Amino acid sequence: MPSQEIGNTTVASVPDVDDESDGQPLSVDHLEGNGITKNDVQKLKLAGLCTIESVAYTSKKTLMTIKGISEAKADKLSMEAAKIVPLGFTTATEFHHRRSELICLTTGSKQLDTLLGGGIETGSITELFGEFRTGKSQLCHTLAVTCQLPIDMGGGEGKCLYIDTEGTFRPTRLVLIAQRYGMNPDDCLDNVAYARAYNTEHQYNLLTQAAQMMSESRFSLLVVDSIMSLYRTDFAGRGELSNRQTQVAKFMRLLQRLADEFGIAVVITNQVVAQVDGMASMYNPDPKKPIGGNIIAHASTTRLSLKKGRGQNRICKIYDSPCLPEADCQFAIYEDGIGDPRDEDNE
Repeated sequence: MPSQEIGNTTVASVPDVDDESDGQPLSVDHLEGNGITKNDVQKLKLAGLCTIESVAYTSKKTLMTIKGISEAKADKLSMEAAKIVPLGFTTATEFHHRRSELICLTTGSKQLDTLLGGGIETGSITELFGEFRTGKSQLCHTLAVTCQLPIDMGGGEGKCLYIDTEGTFRPTRLVLIAQRYGMNPDDCLDNVAYARAYNTEHQYNLLTQAAQMMSESRFSLLVVDSIMSLYRTDFAGRGELSNRQTQVAKFMRLLQRLADEFGIAVVITNQVVAQVDGMASMYNPDPKKPIGGNIIAHASTTRLSLKKGRGQNRICKIYDSPCLPEADCQFAIYEDGIGDPRDEDNE
């Protein structure tokens, strides 16, 4: 991959994806032929299915919901995609080899990176939850910059997609973090695609647009800050709880599909709610839990609990992970992003 000088740091350029080399997903355009027309391909793209992998991962039932795609056409699309994308069994050895090629994005804090086994893992969903002022959005801002760094510096050599549901995104933060890493602030901001979501339907549609953008250019990070904010207001009361959770499950499934399809790191932030359940809270020193229920819990690969510490310090604890042990560490929030606590902060 060609590189370019950004300030004092050589950062790999983020090219448009004109071909499918270097392990990039195959464009859905390759399905054209064998009974699949250019019009069919265009319908798939409008539905957010821009790669052959996305078609292979989508059920026949879902394909039939796309306007103009009949049952026979859905069968044909699934069959042609399955010829190109392997969907069967593989050996654990081969899967282990594929996982060894995954990279981790640095958080800006060496202690936090060590806790996470190298940083935020690509190809999976990492959930950050905690009260306000625990550093969730600040960590997202730092990752939006570090994901652009070269791989040998803990980056992903890609752009960032940032979906903001609460209006907490601040480009000025990115400028200070970029200067910390010797990057050109203007180039750094150009590599962050930002969108403000105003309702849950808009939030879902933004992921469809994200799929199109990822098929055209190299991205390494997708941030949703925060995942449940709009769902809490658009779906009120127990009567709408079932419908809300169904919509959340669809959103999380699409996030995981994008992580699998493009190998990006997906980071979502989540709010907490206090448990008011009588005796149980007496034996629980911290009765707050992340919202979203089992849907968010099962869909997230790694869940991190953030808490306030002394001064600028914050505490991160591994709440749930398939491979990381339960442990915690301290990190700090500074003007130039997330970092390790300094001695003067502990005095």
